[in-house]
Amino acid sequence: AAGAGVLLAAGLVGAASAVGAGDSEEAPAPTAVPAHTLTGYWHNFDNGSTVLKLGEVSSQYDIIAVSFASSTATPGQIDFELDPVLGYGSEQEFRDEIAAKQAEGVAVVLSVGGAEDHVTVNDEASANAFAESALGLIDEFGFDGIDIDLEHGINATYMSRAMEAVHAGVGDDLVYTMAPQTLDMQNTTSEYFQLALNTKDFLTAVHTQYYNSGSMLGCDGQVYSAGTVDFLTALACIQLEGGLDASQVGLGVPATPNAAGSGYVDPQVVNDALDCLARGTNCGSFVPDQTYPGLRGAMTWSVNWDAHAGNAWSDTVGPHVDGLP
Repeated sequence: AAGAGVLLAAGLVGAASAVGAGDSEEAPAPTAVPAHTLTGYWHNFDNGSTVLKLGEVSSQYDIIAVSFASSTATPGQIDFELDPVLGYGSEQEFRDEIAAKQAEGVAVVLSVGGAEDHVTVNDEASANAFAESALGLIDEFGFDGIDIDLEHGINATYMSRAMEAVHAGVGDDLVYTMAPQTLDMQNTTSEYFQLALNTKDFLTAVHTQYYNSGSMLGCDGQVYSAGTVDFLTALACIQLEGGLDASQVGLGVPATPNAAGSGYVDPQVVNDALDCLARGTNCGSFVPDQTYPGLRGAMTWSVNWDAHAGNAWSDTVGPHVDGLP
């Protein structure tokens, strides 16, 4: 892993070794992320939706999160291997598809976590192991960055240190996203919210999963039910008022009813929520006190479920995201 020794010696502070610094001719330069983005998760597995190679993902997506890195026997360490079911002839073919997407202006990040895998970063050793292995995978595959989708608890202190080291290794071109669950972002004292605030200086976007959730409090203290425009807007408002920049807040939703156990909304409802937050139009009963024209955009689980439904979600929400102020 590039810079691994520096990371360990520096104790995660001031790691100056850039990933791929000596490989600039081989690795593509990291992709700049547009002001408004459509993000989708790509399956490195077959779950009955549609099996896609990375190159087959709809061109509407600006950020593709490769799902998922796997944990190892070493606490905090992550790895990534392609599932044979995808039909890649070689790892190089996959790397070439990442590079091709990047050439089209798309960022490709490696997502860590998901519902099945436990990656634990809760002390200096595991934080070092995470950063070292993440930088190694970024270097090996040419990923633009990391997505944090840890659903089994977070230690904000040590996860922040790990991501600071990743940022130090990659530089300001790092694309760094998160997909917390709704409960994780109810208030600024939660570990996930603390992680977002701790790393705000280089955080690209938080795409809270507004699905598989019961009713939750909005920023106005009222209770809202999942699957509604108000749920999306009133809960996103918590982050918008809690210290994150509008450009760091995105709406995470399922692409189809089959993609989640609950919380699906029609793509037009997603567009209404985006309009409500960015323009103050098409709101439900909840109307924010101000507009947030810099709103990042929307995320979906997943590009595979989207493809399974003929890309209806991305074809509806993608152009709307592009048209945000």
